[in-house]
This record gives sequence, structure tokens and C-alpha cells, in this order.
Amino acid sequence: MNEQVRRLSHELRLFGIHASFEARASQAASTSQHPLEFLAVLLEDERLARRDRLAKSLTTRAKFRHQADIADWDQSFERGLTRAQIKELSMLAFHHANENLNICGRTGESKTHLAIALGRRLCQEGLSVAFLPVNLMFEEVLAARAQGKIIGYLNRLNQTRVLIFDDFGLRNYTHEEATVLVELLEARARKGPVIVTSQVDPKGWLKLFEDPVIAEAIVDRLQHPSRRLQLKGGSYRERLAMLPNGKTVAKKSMDN
Repeated sequence: MNEQVRRLSHELRLFGIHASFEARASQAASTSQHPLEFLAVLLEDERLARRDRLAKSLTTRAKFRHQADIADWDQSFERGLTRAQIKELSMLAFHHANENLNICGRTGESKTHLAIALGRRLCQEGLSVAFLPVNLMFEEVLAARAQGKIIGYLNRLNQTRVLIFDDFGLRNYTHEEATVLVELLEARARKGPVIVTSQVDPKGWLKLFEDPVIAEAIVDRLQHPSRRLQLKGGSYRERLAMLPNGKTVAKKSMDN
């Protein structure tokens, strides 16, 4: 019987049940569990297994720069976020409200780390994410345009539930880049949030673009509606490096 269940569960791609049915059957026999309770437990195992597989797939496709977890956010230093804010972020309140999230701060204050942690949290909830260093994104746009695949590239981004624009504002953007960006943001309006990390205060974003009309349209779509997080405290990496005896936490990757 075990071999038959093993074969059928694998054939039907019920991998959660395939992994747990023997242990669950033994548990059910020892506790005189009702057959329907046993079935419910098996189905829950399958549901959780599928959710885990989906989360792993979405995380891989998101192309995050490194691993990060919102639960590991170090609050032993003052970094501009309260425990209540961290809890609210972990609950993805900004996503449920369909609001953009603008994460601002200087170099080393963990903007990218926080954005990735939130991106991975979104993946855990079965939501698609694309991590896009802005300069790299525009290089990909140029390559896609040269290959005649720009429409497909932008459609793929528009179908992604949440976009992360990392290091926005490191340089000024050309008219062509601004046009692509405004088209992308217009297509996504009220359909899915954008997370932006930037060293530049949003008040200075208008100066990043040549055309003031396009600049106003881009900034308006990034800021309305949005929530802003202002990180502070200076470079987190430098502060960790100054700790006595080189604590293990200093080895963690805390990007911009």
C-alpha cells in the first residue's frame, strides 16, 4: 500500500503528500484519528509544500542581489525605523494598500537590504517581484530595443506584481530613458506597487530628467500614492566594523 501511495502521489505531482503520508499515517493510527481529519492534514501538507515551492520559484526569478530577511533587521542601532514600523512592513501593509514605497537614505544605511527583505517577504506570499538596479534596467532596455523585444520586456515587467527600483537617482537620465520609465509607470498605475531605494531626496527627483513635463509625470507616479521611509544613522557596515571582537553579524551583507 505504501508503495502504491508513493507512486500515485508522485505521478499526480502531490509532492507534499508524497513526502509526509507515511509519518501522517503512523500518527493517525496511533491517535485513532478520524479519516477526514487525516485527509485534511495531508491536504494541508500539500498546500504548504506548494506554497513553499512557489515562493522559492518567485524568489529565484526576482534576481535579488543577496539574501535578506525582515525578521533579521538589527534594531540595536537607531536606524530610523521603529518596531511598529518593522511589524507593519512585515505585514506588507503598503502592498495591501497598493502604495509605492520610497526608501531613502545615505550610502550604507541598508536601503537595498530592506528592499530585498520586503521583496522576499512578498515572494513568500506568492507575489511576483522583479529586483531592478535602475542602471542595469536601462541597459536591458537598450538590449531589448536593439533585438526588437522591447514590448515583450516591458510587458513582462508590467505583469510582475511588485517592482523594486534599486539605486534610483545615481545619475541623470536621458530623454529616452525617461520616456521608457514614464510609460512603464503609467501602465502599472494602481495595478502594483513599486519599491524605490534612493540616496536622493524625492524633492530632488525632478532634477534627474531633462524634460520637466516627463519628470513631473514620473515623480507624481512614484509619489502618489506612496509611503516614505527615511533611514538614518550613517553607514551600518562601518558601525558593525567598529564593534569589539568583530561580531558575527558584521559578516552579513548590508548593502545600500
